[in-house]
Amino acid sequence: MNKTITLKSLAKMIDHSLLHPTMTDSDIISGCEIAKQYDVATVCVKPYAVSMCKEALQDSDVEVCSVIGFPHGNNTTAIKVAETLQATQDGAAEIDMVINIGKALGGDWEFVRADIAAVNKSCLENNAILKVIFEADYLQDENIIKLCEICSDIKVAFVKTSSGYGFVKQSNGDYNYKGATDHVLTLMREHIAPEVQVKAAGGVRNLDRLLHVRELGATRCGSTSTEATLEEAKRRGYR
Repeated sequence: MNKTITLKSLAKMIDHSLLHPTMTDSDIISGCEIAKQYDVATVCVKPYAVSMCKEALQDSDVEVCSVIGFPHGNNTTAIKVAETLQATQDGAAEIDMVINIGKALGGDWEFVRADIAAVNKSCLENNAILKVIFEADYLQDENIIKLCEICSDIKVAFVKTSSGYGFVKQSNGDYNYKGATDHVLTLMREHIAPEVQVKAAGGVRNLDRLLHVRELGATRCGSTSTEATLEEAKRRGYR
């Protein structure tokens, strides 16, 4: 156990993910209670739930993060900006936006840059920070490197590996995803500006993985298994 890592520092790496399409309001409020209990960084929620979660978390240090253009990034830029404005007005302090994946794969980097820059501008004007979701399972290394260059130029707060819902058809016909792999995290940390942070999302389901992505340079992660991860940290002596 690394004695310099505390239970609180581990908790503050976590965006507690409440994004599954079947989640009811009751499920989301229960998730907010878990987030408060463990004092995580944020709850990451659907746009409609921002004001509800802001109220549920008002007596805590847990912020609200809203996804934008989720999960496939195909909204027009104007709609992404409008979503961002609504979310920040409702109380979101952080915004996780999915890039236009098809535009990135097609090499229309002017569109991709303008899309990210517009949402980042809206965030900055409304006291929020932006995390840019790449959806790395769909991309090649050269796409990821180019996105890192763009996000470095724009000076976003974070780049993020995945949405957790970018399912790719596998060779056996099943749909699955890899998410925050060591390779992708290493590539992103290597090519993003030092001041831009990296969020790992997809597959960070236990304490060992959380500690490992931290070693790779991720300072935030999305998790649906917050309780199990932090209880394991307690059992191992993190205080």
